[in-house]
Amino acid sequence: MEDDPDETMALLADLTGATDQVLRDLARRLAGRLFLDLAKRGPTRPRGVGRLETQRYRPDGGDIDLDASIDALVSARSEQRAVDPEELRVRAWTTPDTAICLLVDRSGSMGGEPLATSAVAAASIAWRSPNDYSVLSFGKEVVAAKSQDAHKSNEGVVDAVLALRGFGTTDVAGALAAAREQLGRSRAARKITILLSDCRATAHGSGDAESAIGVAVAARQVEELL
Repeated sequence: MEDDPDETMALLADLTGATDQVLRDLARRLAGRLFLDLAKRGPTRPRGVGRLETQRYRPDGGDIDLDASIDALVSARSEQRAVDPEELRVRAWTTPDTAICLLVDRSGSMGGEPLATSAVAAASIAWRSPNDYSVLSFGKEVVAAKSQDAHKSNEGVVDAVLALRGFGTTDVAGALAAAREQLGRSRAARKITILLSDCRATAHGSGDAESAIGVAVAARQVEELL
């Protein structure tokens, strides 16, 4: 890892598809921890003007919002039971949210460096944008490793990406449409689609010009594409 981190991660990614089940499981556990550890490096700084708003209760979230929590407090007292934290609300400062959809091309060759890159990208997004993101893999069809409005552990997301293997054609336009649908579930002020692909569409047996036009139209329909 010290001598050649890229080669080490590529080798580890390949081993997550080993035919030996014990080796495969061990490699996936190790790769998940390593990729998440790499993703945690470096500071994250929220940007934008903050505002005070009511949020779901968290122990470190802020002061209890009595107006928004009064029904839960009165109900718990009348029933002589402990207050359910899920019913409480707090007042806390927030900055404008960013929603992210990561698109991973799984067509063609999916192993080694491409697989490691996809796993590190997924780990980075899961770590830095934990509340509002999705990870989609695509070839001929789009499969969600994590949907925008679903909860899934960081380890589970990275493991789902490491389980990808390349096959089939490439429907880039369909993937961009799926990203738009996923981000449409978010209320974030900024919505970003990150595309990991060579963008060479091969789906539906279409010609190069027709494919390029389809991808261009789909790309214009997403708010921000990287």
